[in-house]
Amino acid sequence: MTSFLHSCHAVVPTAGTGSRLGGDIPKQLRILAGKPMLAYALEALIATPEIQSIWMGLSPSMHDSDDIRDFQDAFSATLNTKPNYLLPTGGATRQETVLNTLEAMLNADIPDEDWVLVHDAARPGITPECIQRLIYGVTEDSQGRRWHGGILAMPLADTLKQSGENNSVIEKTIARDRLWQAQTPQMFRLKDLHTALKLAIDECAPVTDEASAMERLGAHPLLIEGATRNFKVTQQADWDLMTTVLSAKPM
Repeated sequence: MTSFLHSCHAVVPTAGTGSRLGGDIPKQLRILAGKPMLAYALEALIATPEIQSIWMGLSPSMHDSDDIRDFQDAFSATLNTKPNYLLPTGGATRQETVLNTLEAMLNADIPDEDWVLVHDAARPGITPECIQRLIYGVTEDSQGRRWHGGILAMPLADTLKQSGENNSVIEKTIARDRLWQAQTPQMFRLKDLHTALKLAIDECAPVTDEASAMERLGAHPLLIEGATRNFKVTQQADWDLMTTVLSAKPM
């Protein structure tokens, strides 16, 4: 096993409302296959020995809500097994939530060179095995590389079509060779990621994940194969499929 030069921490942006799914409470606190969706990601991160602490960025209103207090009470036995922090660091966008949470970590004297793994609460299919595959893949290949890091991702299997301007006819087929579908966690050094996200936000750059912010600074993050089950729950169909995945008995 790799000897870690710096600790690993998880950041879980949890400020979204999940409006596309509807419901009276944020989707990450809705019951999915027997427990709140957020619980699955936290359990996987807590069960990963290499993760030293977990930092959750909540919207201020959620941070002060009965829903999150009920969640903490229900899962206190699990949460108390590893340092974790629920912070009112939610911003208007996911990128702002991550940046605010990273700033809180820096203010708490987490070392600049420690590793941060940002994971979406809406990916409850993550497993400790996938998280460890990312950690060891990145750390074993990090020697002498500036702006280093990596992400979980899956090679595209489907044929891709680009539509015309009216979005109803095919304009061309895009070769899927060398194309990957990004997942999370995405893993970078704390200070490097903070710098990259702050610059992207200050310059109104269209970054959609941590890797794209790092790429603007010249980074070439590693692609570590994730898992099909680590898909993002956005629509009702995703929720239904994830319910089946999480309810399935182990082989």
